[in-house]
Amino acid sequence: MPGYFIYCRKSSEAEDRQVLSIESQTRELEQLAAKLNLSVTEILIESKSAKEPGRPVFNQMMQRLYRGEASGIICWKLDRLARNPVDGGSVIWAIKQHGIKVMTPAQSYAREDDNIILMYIEFGMAQKYVDDLSKNVKRGLKTKIENGWYPGVAPAGYLNNTDHQTGQNNLVKDPERFHLIRRMWDLMLTGLYSGSQIRELANNEWGFRTRPTRKMGGKPMVESAIYQIFTKPFYYGWIEYPKGSDQWYKGKHEPMITEAEYDKVQTLLGRDGNPRPSIHTTFAFTGLIRCGECDARVTAEEKHQLMCGNCRFKFAYRRRESCPRCHVAIENMTNPKFLSYTYYHCTKRKNPLCSQRCITGADLERQIEDYLSRIQVSERFKDWAIKYLHELHEKETKSRTDDIQAQRKAHDACLRQVDNLVKLKTLPQNADGSLLSDEEYGRQRVALLKEKSRLEELFQDTGQRVEKWLESSAKTFEFACLARTRFAEGNFQTKKEILATIGSNLILKDKILIIEASKPFLILEMSMPPCEEENGSIEPENIRSTYRQEGANAPLPPRRLGDLGEVRTYGHKAERAAALIYAHFKKEFGGSIRQIPEPGNNSTQEISLKE
Repeated sequence: MPGYFIYCRKSSEAEDRQVLSIESQTRELEQLAAKLNLSVTEILIESKSAKEPGRPVFNQMMQRLYRGEASGIICWKLDRLARNPVDGGSVIWAIKQHGIKVMTPAQSYAREDDNIILMYIEFGMAQKYVDDLSKNVKRGLKTKIENGWYPGVAPAGYLNNTDHQTGQNNLVKDPERFHLIRRMWDLMLTGLYSGSQIRELANNEWGFRTRPTRKMGGKPMVESAIYQIFTKPFYYGWIEYPKGSDQWYKGKHEPMITEAEYDKVQTLLGRDGNPRPSIHTTFAFTGLIRCGECDARVTAEEKHQLMCGNCRFKFAYRRRESCPRCHVAIENMTNPKFLSYTYYHCTKRKNPLCSQRCITGADLERQIEDYLSRIQVSERFKDWAIKYLHELHEKETKSRTDDIQAQRKAHDACLRQVDNLVKLKTLPQNADGSLLSDEEYGRQRVALLKEKSRLEELFQDTGQRVEKWLESSAKTFEFACLARTRFAEGNFQTKKEILATIGSNLILKDKILIIEASKPFLILEMSMPPCEEENGSIEPENIRSTYRQEGANAPLPPRRLGDLGEVRTYGHKAERAAALIYAHFKKEFGGSIRQIPEPGNNSTQEISLKE
């Protein structure tokens, strides 16, 4: 007579946390078979959830039972066999039609025992347990996200943490990886690195390894993971749950970046978060400039030529052994002149018929140097402007208390709006959504929470922001003083970073590079009188004791104010430039981190417009 199958199953999911291990089940069931004097045909083991049909070991076992290879099944409990009606029904059908038996330590089930009704109840209870568990998990995740905590495994740079006093699950910074992920954002913000280049730096030079878990982790970052980081709003403090629902929640975790930095990276990545075009690592300005006619990228190539020492004919010498005109072998030429040129031109990927012609790298560099000369300031001017910046900083420090009070009032008003919105949504008269629909409530709630978050950041960080305004303004003058020299003496990477720093929208049309300078350098350029633009740098005037009284009310030309009209006017041109640049960083703290190698060594000096 055929023996019995011993079937042992354990799922790694929450439903089986209190179930015996596979080894324990096997040991207990072997003892049960020996006690009942039942022969064991085979021990079948499976690690898979039974809440849905499709377990391969279980399905094969049922087919073998139908073929009569065994008399029945020995299992720890019925829920080891099935937690869904399809698999439960197949077991009951096998008992009724094929006469198999199911043995457990507590109960046996067979056609002749007439107790199949108990099996229906057991399988129904197992199915109900799974349904309730799913509801409870979803309810717990919803409660967690409403409390501001990420529902799931913490993204890279953070760790799941349980507060031992309150028992609440939250997120904390990963001490090993948080600063490395932030460095990845910093590199991407420069606009000089692709995601693949950043991943290689992190894995090979920084020694980055993913967070180790029980079954995986501790390995280098894969390429898809780097783009998941750069496209996840979680890192600036907002969480969408469920994913794709457009329902947003303000997270309580410490953001790694600002929303402005996130938006900048999305722009760099391109539409729908696709990786931006790769940046060439040999030429100085590839990846930064677009064609002014078709908006395609501008690329570069090198051409190598030789001027024949005999007939002076110039030709491309690669893959040639002699001059095509006089046929003298290159190795036999007298004083041949080897020439190398770099040309920049449109890739023509968007429009193959683009009419823009190429420009030499030397001509392009001359245009960039010309622009740098227009924003260049002397050492003396820089020192004077920075000194004046400290005067402005002292005034800002005195008015800081008033700013904080105004911000707190705005924050309190925003809180009242949130409360009123919730009251309106929960009114009995709004049970049918006639006063405020769910969609409108969600939209207004997200907008108010974002405003509340912005105001909290303002009054919590007012002192630090004032310091940042001062530091960023001073770095602008430092850059303007030294950029031209560094550009002339630096390598291709230095030149690339300097160009990326002064402007983001760079257009090449009709062999002319159009630089749309970032606000600080635009202000500095426009603050220079025409007569001094010709001289190339600004020198401060001698300051007499009566100057401030006479010049303090001197009007500032409207074209130099731009959209910063709230700034008081200053008579001295250094005051003008310093005040406008300082006001720019005060109004919208923007820019990106740039690091320029010092000429002659491998060290770097930060010239960032933003920390």
